[in-house]
Amino acid sequence: MRVVLAEDLFLLRDGLVRMLEAYGFEIAAAVESGPELARALAETQPDVAVVDVRLPPSHTDEGLQCALEARRARPGLPVLVLSQHVEQLYARELLADGAGGVGYLLKDRVFDAEEFTGAIRRVAAGGTAMDPQVISQLLSRRGQDRPMTRLTPRELEVMELMAEGRSNAAIATRLAVTERAVAKHTSNIFAKLALEVSDDDNRRVLAVLAYLDRGRP
Repeated sequence: MRVVLAEDLFLLRDGLVRMLEAYGFEIAAAVESGPELARALAETQPDVAVVDVRLPPSHTDEGLQCALEARRARPGLPVLVLSQHVEQLYARELLADGAGGVGYLLKDRVFDAEEFTGAIRRVAAGGTAMDPQVISQLLSRRGQDRPMTRLTPRELEVMELMAEGRSNAAIATRLAVTERAVAKHTSNIFAKLALEVSDDDNRRVLAVLAYLDRGRP
């Protein structure tokens, strides 16, 4: 699996390269700036891009803007954002088209190499990998909307785990409940949020996140 990595801090970039190679990934390019990322995405056609949001020269949203531009040129390009902060606007843009794998992880909350590389593989395969804190902030932003207030605390827990890209079986294991109970919760969530029911894990995650994002300025 070919990866383009964009991270401006040398030590972190070098460490990520070494770790990914140890787990069998091929590093198509490891870059430190927005212009380099744009060229690498255009020239190497990677299986997945792992990008920091803030890259030189602007140190604002350079990294994600390059990834989004590449995604427009190549619809469905899998993108995993690895950021220091929750950038709600960027999460919205990344999820806007609902095409291809997407992920948003926070650097200081990645504690396990296998979990991290698993998230990359899931996104590359068209899945979703969202940090629970990102989901929590999206939920809180929508929390005053009446449809969201209809969800029970347990349904909110289930929805956060869905947004991480977890299947019903994985959610059941995490919450120590039966799969039937999880299926009931997900059906209630879809009904309360007026979302079409789907058995496709990635599609249902994107549907929930798209709803959470809907109507924001």
